[in-house]
Amino acid sequence: MTPMTPLTARTGTAAATTVNSVLRVAPAAPAEAAAHFRASLAFHADVSDVATALAAGGDPGFVLLDSRSTESWDQGHIPGAVHLPTALIAEQAERLLDRDVPVVTYCWGPGCNGATRAALALAELGYRVKEMLGGFEYWAREGFAYETWEGGERRAADPLTAPVDAADCGC
Repeated sequence: MTPMTPLTARTGTAAATTVNSVLRVAPAAPAEAAAHFRASLAFHADVSDVATALAAGGDPGFVLLDSRSTESWDQGHIPGAVHLPTALIAEQAERLLDRDVPVVTYCWGPGCNGATRAALALAELGYRVKEMLGGFEYWAREGFAYETWEGGERRAADPLTAPVDAADCGC
């Protein structure tokens, strides 16, 4: 028996097949999709996972790097992060970072590619690196504590973007 597509289920025939923009390019085969998503996880870290690793205490096994400007850093940054603007990575990375310790980069948020540019610069220098998806914006939106030039801050979690109020959001 032929599996039913949304169109054949609705019309009873495949003759009048029209494909929507979601399926215009067919999904990848499961093995190909698994390889892609496995590779993606090698390059990206989630804000909540970074927060959990940092909150566990002790050595999280990585260095968190804020690649934004000094003005942005002063307005708010993640406690314990190293500040190294992307433009200064080539000249200062070796002084501030250990090549044997993975680096997780972040910038402002999803609309900024600063963390990607910083990760590229570090990878080209021989560092193992991941990018924290969501950046500082989602760190603050999820209600995690941050520091400013004046001291510690925290804002209420944004109910539309923060994970559920549980130890694990289930993602």
